[in-house]
Amino acid sequence: MTTSAPRRVERQAPLALTMGEPAGIGGELTLKAWLRREEAPPFFVIDDPERLERLTRNLDLPVKLTVINAPDQTSAAFASALPVLACRLAAESIPGAPDLENSPAVRASIETAVASAMSGQAMAVVTNPVHKKTLYSSGFPFPGHTEFLADLGGLTTPPVMMLVCTELRTVPVTVHDSLANAVKSLSSERIIAAATIADAALRTDFAIARPRLAVAGLNPHAGEGGALGNEEAEIIVPAITALCAKGINAFGPLPPDALFGARVRDDYDAAICMYHDQALIPVKTLDFDGAVNVTLGLPFVRTSPDHGTAFDIAGTGGADVTSLLAALRVAAEMARQRAAAGA
Repeated sequence: MTTSAPRRVERQAPLALTMGEPAGIGGELTLKAWLRREEAPPFFVIDDPERLERLTRNLDLPVKLTVINAPDQTSAAFASALPVLACRLAAESIPGAPDLENSPAVRASIETAVASAMSGQAMAVVTNPVHKKTLYSSGFPFPGHTEFLADLGGLTTPPVMMLVCTELRTVPVTVHDSLANAVKSLSSERIIAAATIADAALRTDFAIARPRLAVAGLNPHAGEGGALGNEEAEIIVPAITALCAKGINAFGPLPPDALFGARVRDDYDAAICMYHDQALIPVKTLDFDGAVNVTLGLPFVRTSPDHGTAFDIAGTGGADVTSLLAALRVAAEMARQRAAAGA
């Protein structure tokens, strides 16, 4: 586990991109992102060069690869070739068929990316999608990417997820849990923790001097004065009061069905949502292909495409690179803002 404080990012440092699940669409997305490199900041990928070479042939993508030994070799290579920091797979990857033998390499790719960011050799970490079930079967002890990244960053408090598109930012207070359990586990403390981290990140990573946080209700019509539920009065309002007492500009609870309309979105910088789908549905409705998953509260910047491994189309050439390109751009901009803020 990495516990030392991150060093200042080196001038013109590239982004570190992980391989993701080798049987998924991550490799194809990486190749396509480099082909559209005029739309993305410089990046290197931590992957198996032989796997990527096979993909270029199978998908007929005109990508030249170059193996680098360190992140600082990225800038000299990026214009003419995709820089690859080698991370060898134990078994040849087959599209759509994840192999447990390759799980250590998937994990090593993430560890190397984080180490590069923590040392200042990489501007930020961008992760291609992983397949949780395969990682679990190989003994992976974390619920997902986010918890693993938090451990690598030496965090003692959970980080926070933010979904970002050009028109909206949302933060779910409860994340990967059943709706029934999400309601049971919702508390003022969890709302305060998520909103506090979101407020700090909006200031540091998004250059918003005084963020406006719209807090969603849980129940229809935000509880209708208690007629449709008491969570607003008993949990959400006390959290908002505590946030305001800390100097955070939080307001609500607002009816969830009215919170995401075009006119209302102009009134806030991020919506604090009570559960997973309340946060993800509006973002994906507005920009399904371009939505980005951002992890707040880490000692380094991390973004990811907001989609999965897509085993059903892996190896077909049909993967859409829009979300990965957006994730690369958002990561670079967040890192620049964080550096400017001296964080």
